[in-house]
Amino acid sequence: MRIKRKNNERHSFLPDEPVDTGLLDGLLKKYAGKKGSIIPLLQGVQEIYRFIPKEAILKISEATGLSESDIFGVVTFYSQFRLNPVGKHIIKVCHGTACHVQNANGITTALVNELGVEDGKTTSDRLFTLESVACLGCCSLAPVMMIGEETYGKLTGEKAVKIIREIRNREK
Repeated sequence: MRIKRKNNERHSFLPDEPVDTGLLDGLLKKYAGKKGSIIPLLQGVQEIYRFIPKEAILKISEATGLSESDIFGVVTFYSQFRLNPVGKHIIKVCHGTACHVQNANGITTALVNELGVEDGKTTSDRLFTLESVACLGCCSLAPVMMIGEETYGKLTGEKAVKIIREIRNREK
């Protein structure tokens, strides 16, 4: 499986969902008047919302004097930023060489079937986002997935699904 960026989906905003931009006031105050603060500002926005809503770009533009297009340019340049919401739990399945030869495709397929979403998508309840990644740097544990900061190794599709079900049950 070749890992590729889905640019067309990454750069589209969701339909108008209400966003409380008042949550940004403290962040904007923290960086007020500081040059070179756009990346930490955007990181803070993403920490608050788990993505960069268009309303946040507008508010940052007003507060900093930077143009909306300049801010959007930064957001779309760096792969760390997202323009669409992600799930509470981001599942990253490694498809590096070691994981690939240990059937990473089978793990991704099992998760796609369990979650009911395609690779790169978020479940409708916004609990999970599934992402295939090029390498997680855990080759000795192949095949591997990470959920948040937790690493799960020596996986099968069945083991991966069991982990997802356990998380889902805890969240209920």
